[in-house]
Amino acid sequence: MIETWIDVLFNFIVIICLIVGTFFILSTSIGILRFPDVFTRLHAATKAATLGVSGIMIGAFIFLYVEHEIVSGKLILGMIFVLLTAPVSGHVIGKAAHRSGIKPWSRHQLKDAYAESFESKKEH
Repeated sequence: MIETWIDVLFNFIVIICLIVGTFFILSTSIGILRFPDVFTRLHAATKAATLGVSGIMIGAFIFLYVEHEIVSGKLILGMIFVLLTAPVSGHVIGKAAHRSGIKPWSRHQLKDAYAESFESKKEH
């Protein structure tokens, strides 16, 4: 079977989306294992996983549309859901960890501006 150049191009785009998504998910798992504290692990878990899942879903959407002429509303809703909820949940979990007293890891002493602003709001 001979494919047209546009089919080859769409297949290439799907492959690139899947490879990029897989790379980000792999980097997420490595980041969760290697980073030293809650905040950096949370950053790896939310940012890279969001990009990884979105890349795989975009690749699946393009494949279904090109090969089977299916517009999958479930994939579109899944992408929107992941893009909206993962960063928000990461922010809320990080804020809760900071309020519970977990300090960020650093080699140098850093000024904690969030804690200072939180304390000044408590005083007022």
